[in-house]
Amino acid sequence: MASNGINPNQIHHEIETLKSQKQEIEARISLLQSQLQQQGSSCSNESCPPISAVQSNHTNHSLPSDAIYRYSRHLLLPAFGVRGQSNLLNSSILVVGAGGLGSPALLYLAACGVGRIGIVDHDVVELNNMHRQVIHTEAYIGKSKVESAAAACRSINSTIEIVEYREALRTSNALEIFSKYDLIIDATDNVPSRYMINDCCVVLKKPLVSGAALGFEGQLTIYNYKGGPCYRCLFPTPPPMTACQRCSDSGVLGVVPGVIGTLQALEAIKIASVVGDPLSGRMLIFDALSGRIRVVKLREQSPQCKVCGEEASFTPEEFKEFDYEKFTQSSLSTAPPKLELIPEDSRISCKEYNEKVTNGEAHVLIDVRPPHHYDIIALPNSLNIPLSSLESRITEISAALKEEEARKGVSHAQLYTVCRRGNDSQRAVQALHDMGFTFAKDIVGGITSWAQEVDPNFPAY
Repeated sequence: MASNGINPNQIHHEIETLKSQKQEIEARISLLQSQLQQQGSSCSNESCPPISAVQSNHTNHSLPSDAIYRYSRHLLLPAFGVRGQSNLLNSSILVVGAGGLGSPALLYLAACGVGRIGIVDHDVVELNNMHRQVIHTEAYIGKSKVESAAAACRSINSTIEIVEYREALRTSNALEIFSKYDLIIDATDNVPSRYMINDCCVVLKKPLVSGAALGFEGQLTIYNYKGGPCYRCLFPTPPPMTACQRCSDSGVLGVVPGVIGTLQALEAIKIASVVGDPLSGRMLIFDALSGRIRVVKLREQSPQCKVCGEEASFTPEEFKEFDYEKFTQSSLSTAPPKLELIPEDSRISCKEYNEKVTNGEAHVLIDVRPPHHYDIIALPNSLNIPLSSLESRITEISAALKEEEARKGVSHAQLYTVCRRGNDSQRAVQALHDMGFTFAKDIVGGITSWAQEVDPNFPAY
């Protein structure tokens, strides 16, 4: 007797249906395995074509037997299937940047069967890349990131084409490189590159999958796709240089670019295979600490946009001549900036400072880095007063100078500032001069230069 509204006949019918489907799937798998075995045994001479070139007589599509087996889990998806995989195999995707974002994106694009993948990067693999750039291994430290990434992609999928561009992306080569691909993934981490990549995609009418990751947060969207906005539509004016942070300056939890890069691959695959609803006109925002993901609606394409607006006429020739570093007031280079804010007589080299310490000069050294930087490593006998706290701690600075003068029995103690790379220490000297400490000097290059010029065992970060 049926209970709780359950119909035994209906259940038995469903069981039999599932058994029948199971038998059909198992029969199909056996057939494909048999074809692979027959191909392997019959083609023992060079005249036989490779397995990937042999078409099955039992299908109405062009996927070879080995592709059917490799991508079988894709093919079993009703919304993806043979058509989606075929589209993917016939697509081409360019990834600009083989770092934290590009690493997972490239791995999944290769594994999922994108027919041709281009990789652009001029940098080399470093030890401090390892925590987030999972496509690289220690064996490739000091070698080209493109070489490393290409090797990893080929080891995952030898049936696809990988094109290497071991060069910096510039306006002089971007149009030629981009024109060879269906869509572009921006996996860079600096503002001038974002504008340059966006503008090039608009000129060539290419969709752009853009991602960013910093600290514990990441974001993702698609620009210039089916009437959606481009990057300039949302940000017609570049942010100030002081607001532009990079992972090398502010840090990033390794898994965060991994999440965003994987999602970039997902969006690119959706566009290339023509499935799903890509994130055009919407932005995904990821907060790693709270585990929250939000998707917000973006402004529509701007009619006033200088590159994609109604009256825009941004030509390839204009693109090649455009100065993106001047436009954004920041560098395309991945190297940290080296500012020159104060006169040379207000600066001292690491070697000179070391000599003064060795000779016992009376002085106070103020480390103006944030406390969590100071906790990593610091020069001996330094006083940690962050740049933002200098003015409020002027009494402490004066007291430290007097204490040093009394300890050394002198009438004057020198004042030095140091930071990570020698930029904030110059700002500190400017501020100290304004506060009356006109004799303050900064240490050129900061603790980074100290590790390079004075103490090779001093940890760098």
